[in-house]
Amino acid sequence: MEIAMGAIGPLLPKLRELLHSELTMEKQVRKGIESLVTELKLMHAVLSKVSKVPADQLDEGVKIWAGNVKELSYQMEDIVDAFMVRVGDGGESTNPKNRVKKILKKVKRLFKNGKDLHRISDALEEVVLQAKQLAELRQRYEQEMRDTSANTSVDPRMMALYTDVTELVGIEETRDKLINMLTEGDDWSKHPLKTISIVGFGGLGKTTLAKAAYDKIKVQFDCGAFVSVSQNPEMKKVLKDILYGLDKVKYENIHNAARDEKYLIDDIIEFLNDKRYLIVIDDIWNEKAWELIKCAFSKKSTGSRLITTTRNASVSEACCSSEDDIYRMEPLSNDVSRTLFCKRIFSQEEGCPQELLKVSEEILKKCGGVPLAIITIASLLANKGHIKAKDEWYALLSSIGHGLTKDRSLEQMKKILLFSYYDLPSYLKPCLLYLSIFPEDHEIRRDRLIWRWISEGFVYSENQDIRLYELGDSYFNELVNRSMIQPIGIDNEKKVKACRVHDMVLDLICSLASEENFGTILDGIGRKMPNSEIKVRRLSIQNSKIDVETTRMEHIRSVTIFTSDVVGKVLDISSFQVLHVLDLEGCKNVSDVGYVGNLLHLRYLGLKGTHVKDLPKEIGKLKFLLTLDLRGSKIEVLPSSVVQLRRLMCLYVGCNMKLPSGIGNLTSLEVLDNLGLYDVDLDFVKELGHLTKLRVLRLDCNGFDESLSKALEESISNIYKLESLDVYVFHGLINWPSEDWVPPPQLRRLAFPSTQSWFKTLPLWINPSSLPLLSYLEITLFEVRSEVIQLLGTLPALVYLQIWNYSLYRKGHEVEAPVLSSGAALFPCATECRFYSICAMPSMFPRGAAPRLKRLVFSFAAKWISRENLDLGMRHLPSLQRVRVDFIEEGASRQEVAEAEDALRAAAEDHPNRPVLEIGLW
Repeated sequence: MEIAMGAIGPLLPKLRELLHSELTMEKQVRKGIESLVTELKLMHAVLSKVSKVPADQLDEGVKIWAGNVKELSYQMEDIVDAFMVRVGDGGESTNPKNRVKKILKKVKRLFKNGKDLHRISDALEEVVLQAKQLAELRQRYEQEMRDTSANTSVDPRMMALYTDVTELVGIEETRDKLINMLTEGDDWSKHPLKTISIVGFGGLGKTTLAKAAYDKIKVQFDCGAFVSVSQNPEMKKVLKDILYGLDKVKYENIHNAARDEKYLIDDIIEFLNDKRYLIVIDDIWNEKAWELIKCAFSKKSTGSRLITTTRNASVSEACCSSEDDIYRMEPLSNDVSRTLFCKRIFSQEEGCPQELLKVSEEILKKCGGVPLAIITIASLLANKGHIKAKDEWYALLSSIGHGLTKDRSLEQMKKILLFSYYDLPSYLKPCLLYLSIFPEDHEIRRDRLIWRWISEGFVYSENQDIRLYELGDSYFNELVNRSMIQPIGIDNEKKVKACRVHDMVLDLICSLASEENFGTILDGIGRKMPNSEIKVRRLSIQNSKIDVETTRMEHIRSVTIFTSDVVGKVLDISSFQVLHVLDLEGCKNVSDVGYVGNLLHLRYLGLKGTHVKDLPKEIGKLKFLLTLDLRGSKIEVLPSSVVQLRRLMCLYVGCNMKLPSGIGNLTSLEVLDNLGLYDVDLDFVKELGHLTKLRVLRLDCNGFDESLSKALEESISNIYKLESLDVYVFHGLINWPSEDWVPPPQLRRLAFPSTQSWFKTLPLWINPSSLPLLSYLEITLFEVRSEVIQLLGTLPALVYLQIWNYSLYRKGHEVEAPVLSSGAALFPCATECRFYSICAMPSMFPRGAAPRLKRLVFSFAAKWISRENLDLGMRHLPSLQRVRVDFIEEGASRQEVAEAEDALRAAAEDHPNRPVLEIGLW
């Protein structure tokens, strides 16, 4: 259902744009569009309700109706896009009224004889008629949805509450760690109420862990209760469950009593008065539910403890006063996974037979340490005490991630995963299903995914002040917080670099995507083209050994190819006339894309890592193109027509690619990455200042003369929305920007990443008043003195600092340890500081400075160990987790080196966090 919603969403702004543009169209057609907009809104509202109900609880007619709505929306969008292509609307999309005068002349010229206009008018009338027919069905299904909402089903998670402790494997260590969080301190029973929140992906065993800890220590409390909240809680019932759990005798009939929420909360408060209690609130799905529940528990309840479990990271943060009180569930280790798997299938005496060792390891790899997956698949392999044959094990292995959820024996696991899926807001569901087009275990870069979401129309807003990338970034973060995707790598700005989809989740979303004809995946294993009656909208080709029929793809909107041998042999991309996304990233055999100039509806063109040497000059015809990724291709010169891409928001190039003059015309650009400025004139540099919407700019250069330097300063100053600026200077002294330069006020990242180039001194414009939002700084100075570090410490938002001392790094000059004065709090937000070739020992920081610092890198001269009053203490940096010391042995005796190493290790051991210590030798 959400696919139909995803189709309606981006269509509505386009229809309104048509109405507001005052283009010549018949009065009847205009009225038809107005009524269509109204009806689509109503359909969207009904679909939002439908999308929250599991598919197996929906009437078949509702599914058919939703499918028809989806097709109607796609058809309508194609008509509108075709119309805009015909009138040649190549201006910015942000203010359609400003473009009316420009395109009216083109409309009159193109539709002089009225033939084209009548053809589009007829198409509009046809879809309006279809919408009226679907409207009658909508009214009927609204009533059916009210009836369906009363349906209930058994919650499969209840089994976790009644699992025999002897069946649990590897629970002791995690249980004891959780208990230690609850009871840490010499006299924890006298401390105020403390809440610990367990957060993690569905199936990781949150409920099981909470129950194990609860059962272990509940005897230490006066009373306790274990209550499940669930996805759509009735809050009165939850509060009654708490009372019944606390005293089953006193509150035997509480569920039959007519009490409102206020009185129930008052009853809980009264009962818990002067008691030490342990209560588990299991499976909280949203912050609103927690806000009400927590009213029943006083923070002054001495020695009492609450445990909450949730799949949503933002909910866990709302439950706890500190991040230290959040227990993040991790997958089981390989050893524990193996033990759990074998215990479910084989007798403890025999263990796993030799001939099944290899296949069992492969199956466990697919399970990814998720207990639910391990238990479910183990049960499938040893059904009713009968262990399946070796070939059946391999058959199961090959099916994991390729339709495994179709097996009825795995219905419980699927239902648990579906709870998370149906809890997603409607705008996130198509974004999650979109991940089904990527192969198993594929690392999906955040930026690539977000720009593709935008190009597909999943991220849209009628508010022109909202940046689509920022909105898409919030969608990505929400999927991470809800544990639906696994984050990979955190960059120095604390953003997730990429994500991966767990095999079990991938299997689920592939199943859902297939049911809704969201995408067609050809992997050469188990998936193939759908029957001839189904229109292919999105195609993902993951294996070259396939037979692709292109005759049925006139409606295709997205093509993603992960293998080089398909393009040009069995796939005629030039025939895909309504294609929105073409992603050929990594296809080494692709060298000719001359056909793309005819794909007039294209929004995303990904040629990263291909062998494409030339873009066709017709590229300028792609008036809707939003993203163009040319990184790692063989292109040396971009055609002059590129500057006609007025809607282009993201342009990835290579530093050696030559861009044409007129780049200032690309006024919709938000990202320009990695622009080389090696052979450009003054006018080209000045044109950069016209790109006032840029938020990310990465430049590659090797010094400028005075006029070019001044022009670049002025251009960057004009880009007042710029948030991220990287400038790579290959070698030598950096002589720009000048000391009186005023940086863009929104700048959050500033990097001069080459260690082969340096500033003589810290530029005057790097100060708190000029850079109030700067959170990331990477810079090399010829010599770093104490006052420089003192000044950088006053940057109010600085989170990451990497600074190199060029003189010590290159010339062996001895630089004394910096000394910072106390007073104003220094480095208040910093979590990572890297002082390369700088003897910035922890003791450099005055007490109270850098309270959030987790990682510190500095240099240390071994010969200093003999000095009196040498302080290597780290205890006053309370958040420290990792320390790297670049050890300078020069000028020190062996004994001094050994003593220095011992002293550093002792300082790390003395810290309450016992930070990891790395020592590198110079």
